[in-house]
Amino acid sequence: MADSNGKTEAPGGEVELIKAQYALDGVEEGEGGDDVYSRANPARPGFTKHDQKDMWRMGKLQELKRNYRPLSAFSFAVVLTAVWEFLLVANSQGLVDGGLAGVFWSYIWTFIGFGFVELSLAEMASMAPISGGQYHWVSEFAPPQFQQFLSYVVGWMSTLSWQAGNASGSYLTGTIIQALLVVNYPDYEPQRWQGTLFVFAMVLVLYIVNIWGAQVWPRIQNGLLILHVLGFLAVIITLWVMAPHRSAKAVFTEFTNSGGWPTMGLSLMVGQITAIYSLLGSDATAHMAEEVRDAGRYVSISLFWSYVGNGIMAIIFLISFLFSIDDIEAALDDPTAYPFIYVFKSAVSTPGVNGLTIIVLILIIAANISFNASTARQTFAFARDRGLPFSKWIGHVDAGREIPANAIALTCIITMLLSLINIGSTEAFNAIISLQVVALMSTYMVSISCVLYRRITRPDLIPTARWSLGKWGVPINILGLAYVFFVFFWSFWPNTTPVDAKSMNWAVVMYAGIFFISLIMYVVRGRHVYQGPVTEIRATRVD
Repeated sequence: MADSNGKTEAPGGEVELIKAQYALDGVEEGEGGDDVYSRANPARPGFTKHDQKDMWRMGKLQELKRNYRPLSAFSFAVVLTAVWEFLLVANSQGLVDGGLAGVFWSYIWTFIGFGFVELSLAEMASMAPISGGQYHWVSEFAPPQFQQFLSYVVGWMSTLSWQAGNASGSYLTGTIIQALLVVNYPDYEPQRWQGTLFVFAMVLVLYIVNIWGAQVWPRIQNGLLILHVLGFLAVIITLWVMAPHRSAKAVFTEFTNSGGWPTMGLSLMVGQITAIYSLLGSDATAHMAEEVRDAGRYVSISLFWSYVGNGIMAIIFLISFLFSIDDIEAALDDPTAYPFIYVFKSAVSTPGVNGLTIIVLILIIAANISFNASTARQTFAFARDRGLPFSKWIGHVDAGREIPANAIALTCIITMLLSLINIGSTEAFNAIISLQVVALMSTYMVSISCVLYRRITRPDLIPTARWSLGKWGVPINILGLAYVFFVFFWSFWPNTTPVDAKSMNWAVVMYAGIFFISLIMYVVRGRHVYQGPVTEIRATRVD
């Protein structure tokens, strides 16, 4: 309900709960520093005055424990994104469509283009540091007549994108384990059902850590950051010293079109999905905002600088890796189905391949654990705002652990269900995980468009951001939006041509189907029960 000043308050009994939680009777703001807010609310250690203002402004109760300090939040973002690790293990499409030079140059322009997107997301995360992320930002910044519909659809797309991405990470770990079995037991023939069982085992690890290890996982992040750097050094130094090397001309100027496309330029556009996939998920820290201390500042810092740091490390890694691929066709045809294992085998003995691959596997498992946590928070937030069926159950917070336990369980169940599709068809499963890219791009597209609209039409209603783009906001938003449209278009293309039922990229069909389902859900249920976070906003600015 809006008051006379145009501000809104949370409906129902939550208003009094919010007022009670944020009441600081007898305490002057600034007295005793940030910790005074923790003393006034002893059940919420690390709940700073800025966190208090942000949560009060957005009309939300502080239900989750703020376990992440600034350094652990940054470490979380770096380890989760894992750019060099994902470039290492998921590069086949780029090698087919573009070759060595194609993979390198497409990564460079992707890194630059996504930089504008990351800047836009980082600023929005400072304006509204909340687990909902994109659908919340759309609700705040969209034109009033469209906010309910756009926010609802973006919430569905964001939820499905993160769930699909969560499944893809677990799938990678399962198939990498199978690849190691092929290396050590040449007679072993990988079966899809076995890969699915490995995914189930991965999901069990995710569930155990995110439920019973939730309190200690933030403390482990800094150690994982060190392992992320040490693993990077171990891999590139091994490749520098022991792998065969191609010429600089081959790496930087020789392009390959093995996908059958009529022009090299078209092949490059299709192959850039390798670079795009490696950089996805860098906004995951935004969905952990309600568990980060002083989130309005440090979520944005973590989001942007983890992107820059990871991106630069990945450039060094990519050059080292591409120089070490002596035969592209042999790498793509390796029995393990992973070109990076072919490269490792050309450099070191089988024990060395095992050691290097296990290091990478540990880092990807760590990224999966954090990705699962972030996915569950996004799902929890959308359910809390009554955007999903069974919202009350999904949005429930375990009072003892102060985590969204039901959302974590649901996320693990969805991953297991999606992995069952792999038993019948690898292509169908790959289409589901490619849905991650197009669905996520659509959420970026709408959220950046909305903040750009608000910035141009009513800049006075833009919330205060402690990490602000300032006068560069409009051009950066425009460049970020242009790049997202570019990626969205090319993400639907298949890997090779001519296209048949097996080689088609079914993401276009699945995306259209899910969009249609979200429209039906909106008409049948959403427009009646989902009001959008903007209806709970208590103030446009809290200075």
